[in-house]
Amino acid sequence: MSDKMNELHAVMMQNEIIAYAYSRYLNELPRFVTSEMVENLAKDCQIDAHEAFLSFFCAACGLEPDTEPMHRTLEKAYIRTGLHRLDPAEFQNDEYARTVRFPNVKSGKWEMKQGFYAPYEPFVCGHPVLTEELREIPQIGYFQERFEFPAILENGVEWMTVTPNEIATMREPIARARGRVLTLGLGLGYFAFCASQKPDVERVTVVERDGEVISLFREHLLPQFPHADKIEIVQTDAFAYLEQPKIGEKFDYLFADLWHDQSDGLPMYLRLRRMEKALGIGAVDYWIEPSMLSTLRQMVWDKLTDADAPIKLDGVSPREFLSNEFLRRLAPDLRAL
Repeated sequence: MSDKMNELHAVMMQNEIIAYAYSRYLNELPRFVTSEMVENLAKDCQIDAHEAFLSFFCAACGLEPDTEPMHRTLEKAYIRTGLHRLDPAEFQNDEYARTVRFPNVKSGKWEMKQGFYAPYEPFVCGHPVLTEELREIPQIGYFQERFEFPAILENGVEWMTVTPNEIATMREPIARARGRVLTLGLGLGYFAFCASQKPDVERVTVVERDGEVISLFREHLLPQFPHADKIEIVQTDAFAYLEQPKIGEKFDYLFADLWHDQSDGLPMYLRLRRMEKALGIGAVDYWIEPSMLSTLRQMVWDKLTDADAPIKLDGVSPREFLSNEFLRRLAPDLRAL
């Protein structure tokens, strides 16, 4: 293996280590760190609260940067650049958050209620940052106080939310929406709300297949939308809806948000990318696409380094082949990995 491939291998390995460590922490013990723990450490060591939480964060990820050189590298390259103390006001002042009120109601398997982040509970907030060396730095946020957000639960499991991550990752698609907008997936209507507020958006057509979700939305949320008259909801399967003839003539912009995260979304994302050209819609965006490409990058890397049947690069450098730009061009041609 060449020196450049060795360097790339080291970076990809570190990406995988961090992804696994963060996944365990965020999914298995997100409320491990308490305000009391942070305050006591900050006082005892005469450091600020963020530095104290960073120490606990490393420990919760199984890292010992004071004694392990590799762990010190991970702390410096990933945690110090990707862990952010957030200001609640930035999200509480969002127009949707200021306008829409959520009752606690149930309908069948669905329940609408308030979820919350505890103080110092870390969560993904924003797209991962990809460096030139292909280091993927997850963006992790936390608040120093309890932070509430609206959520819909399916059989007791949180499924649809309007969290800081949703707000941060939808800013660019909302800015690009124009004319006749089609969005796949209703959720709590955050995208539809924000797009309908724009003067250059003529109408927003939302495709959602679950009738109970639509009923909850129409009864409790849509009446609070200032531009509810611009929003149309179609109950059907998203892929079936896209198969209607000349759909590209009906819409100027498409935003797809059919998934919970990249783990369940990648197959749907690739299917939509294969359909994209034939749809003929002027502009298309996909929720958390950089995270989709992150998952795809690791899969492609596994094939690049497969001793039995490696991918042939045909003159393209491994670093370029694994870039977001190249993977996005590659996605419509992928059938399986």
